Amino acid sequence: MINLTTALLSVNQMQCADRLTTASDLPVAELMSNAGLAVAQAIIERWSMRPVVVLCGPGNNGGDGFSTARHLFDLGWSVKIALLGAADHLNGAPLLHFQRWHGAVIPFAEVEFSGDELVVDAIFGAGLNRPLDADVISILEAALFKKLPMVAIDVPTGVMGDTGQSFGAVAVVLTVTFLRKKPGHVILPGRLLCGEVVVADIGYGQQIASHLGLNTFENDPLVWLPDFPVPHPFNNKYSRGHALIAGGYPVTGAARLAALSAARVGSGLTTIAIPEIALPIYGASLLSIMLEIINSSADIERLLNDKRYTAFLIGPGCGVTPDDFDLIRIRVLAMLATKRATVIDADAISCFRDDPKILFKAIEGPCVITPHEGEFSRIFDLKGDKLMRTRFAARISGAVIVLKGSDTIIAAPDGRAIINTNAPASLATAGAGDVLSGLILGLLAQGMDAFLASAAAVWLHGEAANDIGLGLIADDLPEAIPAILDELLHPH
Repeated sequence: MINLTTALLSVNQMQCADRLTTASDLPVAELMSNAGLAVAQAIIERWSMRPVVVLCGPGNNGGDGFSTARHLFDLGWSVKIALLGAADHLNGAPLLHFQRWHGAVIPFAEVEFSGDELVVDAIFGAGLNRPLDADVISILEAALFKKLPMVAIDVPTGVMGDTGQSFGAVAVVLTVTFLRKKPGHVILPGRLLCGEVVVADIGYGQQIASHLGLNTFENDPLVWLPDFPVPHPFNNKYSRGHALIAGGYPVTGAARLAALSAARVGSGLTTIAIPEIALPIYGASLLSIMLEIINSSADIERLLNDKRYTAFLIGPGCGVTPDDFDLIRIRVLAMLATKRATVIDADAISCFRDDPKILFKAIEGPCVITPHEGEFSRIFDLKGDKLMRTRFAARISGAVIVLKGSDTIIAAPDGRAIINTNAPASLATAGAGDVLSGLILGLLAQGMDAFLASAAAVWLHGEAANDIGLGLIADDLPEAIPAILDELLHPH
């Protein structure tokens, strides 16, 4: 079972947590008071005392804002509330907290931010599912224009909690949310709009998370480290798996990067299968990687029938001509027929664009497909947000889908999903994807579960890039993996 520490809550799951909590012994009003106190504490930890305006909407998010304003006021801060809508339209817990407020209240449309030095956004929370009205956008943009620091309660107004999509949101410097993050905090562009995210437990109790059917997680070693293959004194190179890569020609760098990555992440043996014409190129640049010559379908059949190979990779540098595609399709289907772990990347994805169902039907064993957005659209005709599309693609294909990007999403056919957050923009460079497919391959070769192996590889990929910093090229990434592994498995 995946560690729930990094679980993300959908809007519906958060509402369920509210119902479960308030049905026990914690009233909604007390939960709201605790939320306001948590926001106030986050503010006083980061800013000295200054004039604050709290922008409050008519619902529960606004109620959290009323509570925040009161707690700051009680601590001596200069606070005023700008209310969207009429006070006589408030009800329930938000009305109660509004009635507890005895400071200044101005109409939302009259906010000018004159003399204000901090803005609290409590207009709409994660449950908003429509574009913002023009008057709300104009106020948020006015605060942005004046360069006032903004603190959002739950999510910045206009960010969709389940998707990270923005409908008029502006960037804040701090977001305070409750119990767990939501997908909107970690999927782009939401992640960039949220600034620092603080998660506060305001009385839910951590045990409540186990009752919510959680299946979405932020990528972190806590998710997959218990299943990570750790070298053991009784291991030998054969027991650590044997990775086989279909090497391309004349494009040879992609397969070589993948092979080095598979070896660096722990594959005991790594082999690239290549046409004979490519032997001088591969042989001159690889020392620890083995080579197999393939000149015919019989050669491929011989390799795939060898049970010592524990995982396969096909796609990097394999070619883009119609003849290349015909050959790649045959080899992909042959690999999948073995029911051994297979990674399908790059050209091996695109070659099925005319009939992706052939590919999906052939997937019976562990399989990982690693598209970027362009490759994804060639085999999946799906609409919707990134998380929804990745999940649905995994379900219809029967494979683990790694939809790459700065917010790479890894989805399993059973509906679980992991969202990655540690990848820097510098990974947008030629060959970085080949390194990632090689890392996944190396972990699969050692017997790691396909879903968790994909998440681990994506995280390692991001950490390596962060360690290297600006100016990285793909060649740097495999060499950075040992230090990451050492810190991960033997923390100092």
